[in-house]
Amino acid sequence: AGQPEKAPPAHHTGKRTRASNTTNTTTTMAQEAAAVDAGAQVAAEEEAIDLGPMPVQRLEGNGISTGDIKKLREAGLNTVESVAHSTRKRLVAIKGVSDAKADKLLEQAAKLVDMGFQTATDVYAQRKEIVQISTGSKELDKLLGGGLETGSITEIFGEFRTGKTQLCHQLCVTCQLAFDMGGGEGRALYIDTEGTFRPERLLAIADRYGLDGNDVLDNVAYARAYNSDHQNTLLDQAAQMMAESHFALLVVDSCTALYRTDYSGRGELAARQMHLAQFLRSLQRLADEYGVAVVMTNQVVAQVDGGSMFAADPKKPIGGNIVAHASTTRLYLRKGRGETRICKIYDSPCLPESEATFAILADGIGDPRD
Repeated sequence: AGQPEKAPPAHHTGKRTRASNTTNTTTTMAQEAAAVDAGAQVAAEEEAIDLGPMPVQRLEGNGISTGDIKKLREAGLNTVESVAHSTRKRLVAIKGVSDAKADKLLEQAAKLVDMGFQTATDVYAQRKEIVQISTGSKELDKLLGGGLETGSITEIFGEFRTGKTQLCHQLCVTCQLAFDMGGGEGRALYIDTEGTFRPERLLAIADRYGLDGNDVLDNVAYARAYNSDHQNTLLDQAAQMMAESHFALLVVDSCTALYRTDYSGRGELAARQMHLAQFLRSLQRLADEYGVAVVMTNQVVAQVDGGSMFAADPKKPIGGNIVAHASTTRLYLRKGRGETRICKIYDSPCLPESEATFAILADGIGDPRD
């Protein structure tokens, strides 16, 4: 009875009783405090792991070797979720993965990733935790219900000079801001297919928010895509980077430009749409697994059918139904007076069809100045 009480395990949360041996009380309290601090740190780390994607290394064991994990990573599968969401056909297509091994991988991944039914209450609770990234314009944020939603694909389309690329540059900076400032506290990844990326714009926008320009540039990973196949390959590299560091935003500007030149004529239309669908599916997979906001710009084409003569605006986005169904939210930009632009909710599962006016300013996207 005279011995000092042992420090409880790190996860113990109950109240502790005073030890009867007062000579060791101070030492015991220090040990307990250290144990609680260590336990809190471990709990925080475990919670962070639970909230983020699980590294594919957690599948190792139960018949899955280190070599198998290496093959998965080389194929662009860096998380347990990416394996669980893959088809058996895709896994078997990986060099060195047999039918039996594919079944084992799917079986082990299914034990770690819950892919069954859940109540609408659970989904609603998850939706309330979704981070939204500010566009820099209060009117535009209000239109979007707070900003651009993470974990989904937002398509921005319109004619040239309507602010598509400017909005992408703005988001590359605001995604780095703190949550309470409308940011995502993460890095940005920018895939440029048209050669319109300009770091100088990022520096001007960074000054507006009082951020260090060099830090802002360091937190944006940029790649130029030269053809549609290269565009797909860059997504595999993006997945690997997201598995190693926290990203809040992925920009593809634009998603269809290279497809317009790599595939021409009606004879290649089916092949183009199939390749484009695979690219968009990869984008959705990244949004699902890493919770990043995916923003892709799109070009428009003039309608030349009979119905266009009765339409108020005869322009429509490229890509047809493939792109339309892949995008969660579609935003249509058009020119206003002077520096102002008008954004219209073209399609959204939860936002009403309405418009907002914003301006392209020297320090980024903002509200029009009267």
